[in-house]
Amino acid sequence: MKKCNVAVIGAGAVGIEMLRVLKQRNFPVNNLKVFARSARDINVDGQVYSVEPITPEGFAGIDIALFAGTEGEKGAAVTFAQEAVKRGAVVIDNGADFRMDPKVPLVVPEVNAMDVKKHKGIIANPNCSTIQMVVALNPIHKKAGIKKIIVTTLQASSGAGKGAVEQLKEETKLIVQGDCVNVQVNASNKSMPQQLAYNCFPHIGSFVEGDYTNEEWKLVHETHKIMHAPKIKISATTVRVPVRTGHCESVYIETIKPLTAQQAKKILSKAPGVILTDDPKNNLYPMPKDVEGKDETFVGRVRQDAFNQNGLWLWVVADNLRKGAATNAVQIAECIISSSK
Repeated sequence: MKKCNVAVIGAGAVGIEMLRVLKQRNFPVNNLKVFARSARDINVDGQVYSVEPITPEGFAGIDIALFAGTEGEKGAAVTFAQEAVKRGAVVIDNGADFRMDPKVPLVVPEVNAMDVKKHKGIIANPNCSTIQMVVALNPIHKKAGIKKIIVTTLQASSGAGKGAVEQLKEETKLIVQGDCVNVQVNASNKSMPQQLAYNCFPHIGSFVEGDYTNEEWKLVHETHKIMHAPKIKISATTVRVPVRTGHCESVYIETIKPLTAQQAKKILSKAPGVILTDDPKNNLYPMPKDVEGKDETFVGRVRQDAFNQNGLWLWVVADNLRKGAATNAVQIAECIISSSK
């Protein structure tokens, strides 16, 4: 496999996970640069990386640029992605800025790896919740067709960044020490709109059209684009829960062709990137504590709707920093190398 000059842009939770995944997957790195707003050294699993201030000139000679993703109009990719492309790099962006651009492929390699070939310098990494859902649902869609999805996500604090993880830790500590339920953390440590510890709240992102959040609409629009299935009816509720890492999803689907739970389990047991953990008699099903640090999407609690032979329930869990962000981005980079042979 051809060796590449790689840049990781961002030294937060996702950027650090990208560095970890590159090493663990033995990605063929020639030279590696880490860019952020300011220079510093970071230690990742005992290895020290020198972080350089990001500049357009820094992308000279870079083959693949992995943007960890600060969303919004001031996101690093908005400012620097085209600068990297001008200098010959392929940008893989984990932020939301390019996901719905019709000229930019939105890729989950287990689902639409061939879309990588359509890129014009930038490839978008989907939202974490979308990634794990389509990995689980696409094999079923190919076999029986899906016409409706109703999903409730239970999303970990790390999905909102390091600040949310610290808020969860501080709130939990205060609650345990004070034997109380409601707490107020220092304003400088509060990154969530509500208390995280001992609580959950149905508010991820901003409230937009129809009183849905933009996170809920991401699940709709991104799934349509990735699966090339714009007619699937999708409705979502996204919930923040007091978990450090690992998003869970309760997913209801209605298929075009009837599909039993056993048939669905057989499909999932052979699906790329999926691990089926479904033994209810022995209390075996995926949980976030068990998937942290793993790259696969875990599925369990597969069961048929008692009143609809075309209805199925699934429970889908994945590490939102790995498959939901860093691992998927590195897998896209692996696809780029394979497609260039």
